[in-house]
Amino acid sequence: MSVDELVGQVERARRDYEALVAEGLKLDLTRGKPSPKQLDAANGVLNLSGDPVGADGTDLRNYGGLTGLPEVRAIFAPDLQVPVDQLVAAGNSSLELMHDAIVFALLGTVPGAEQRWVDVEGITFLCPVPGYDRHFGICERYGIKMVPVPMTPDGPDMDVVERLVAEDASVKGIWCVPKYSNPDGTVYSDETVRRLAAMPTAAPDFRIFWDNAYAVHHLTDSPAQLADILALSAEHGNADRPFVFGSSSKITFAGAGVAFFGSSPANIEWWLSHTVKRSIGPDKINQLRHVQFLRDAEGLREHMRTLAELIRPKFDAVEKILSAELGGTGLATWTTPAGGYFVSLQVPEGCAREVVAKAKAAGIAITPAGATHPYGDDPTDSFIRIAPTFPELPEVESAMVGLATCVRLVASEKLLAQQNAQA
Repeated sequence: MSVDELVGQVERARRDYEALVAEGLKLDLTRGKPSPKQLDAANGVLNLSGDPVGADGTDLRNYGGLTGLPEVRAIFAPDLQVPVDQLVAAGNSSLELMHDAIVFALLGTVPGAEQRWVDVEGITFLCPVPGYDRHFGICERYGIKMVPVPMTPDGPDMDVVERLVAEDASVKGIWCVPKYSNPDGTVYSDETVRRLAAMPTAAPDFRIFWDNAYAVHHLTDSPAQLADILALSAEHGNADRPFVFGSSSKITFAGAGVAFFGSSPANIEWWLSHTVKRSIGPDKINQLRHVQFLRDAEGLREHMRTLAELIRPKFDAVEKILSAELGGTGLATWTTPAGGYFVSLQVPEGCAREVVAKAKAAGIAITPAGATHPYGDDPTDSFIRIAPTFPELPEVESAMVGLATCVRLVASEKLLAQQNAQA
């Protein structure tokens, strides 16, 4: 493109941006929250029929039942790929369970460990990027060093992962969102899962934090398949390696769901030895409500098909508008996920923060640039996470047109500045 053509492109982008600001928008694409209509679809979970007793006759109003209801575990076990007797059902937050797992490992001794993690100098976690900011926040809170690992279409770059875990015993874990990853929608390939399960590690107590948050969050009629990390790890002599997490937070109520922890029998025994000190049992009444609402594993999938009908048009709108506004311009690329809650938008290097700032000034709230990387530092300043689930469809459409306008303005101005510098 000639300088004159680029000048014209910048001028058009500036006019479009001025018109965008004049609209006085107030739109929010910051977090991956269920929409009110999704929550309405789960209102049946509020109902409780019959006596509050478990299938075995236990009075669920009382203390006890540290592992949670077997009935609710049976509903989620198939899709989380964890045997029912190796799955714990807890409160509403899987993030809370991940936080606890870190704290328990820091202050206790995980199976296979020679010492507590808090006594290990320079404890390190591997962090596939782009990734989930709340994972990074837990590590940052407890002074755990984070090492970014590039994502590929098959999951984390396993050549990098295998090298780092083999050479350094202070590398104790890796964060993984293996299915419809946050934010790029990647599904780990069978080969990636096998390599994670089988790889030699310098640390005998290395753990995979397997956050299977989107196990049932499909957007197509052909759900992605994920290899079984627990079974593969056991097959390769590393049964204690995976910590599996999941929840119903984006299935029923985000603030009143059920969270799950699954692992090897030894890890479950270790987990319960710690949780028994902090709780006499979870909210079993809430778990019973979920059992009555979802009924069984097929009932869960039926409910997820209902939610997909609400969510899919929003993702379709993101794809349609980005293609119409930015397709063929060379100014951006983006993912087209088959499930999950996010779209990852990549703009030219050095542009993401300015795009987000321009969008904010125009009334469009976007997750801060850099949130997809440890310490909030995206060295390329190019990744932007889009969360389209919460707003209504017309708001998603308006926000995406506005965001695309910001991308065109910032990226075009940068290209023009580069051309002028080279002239």
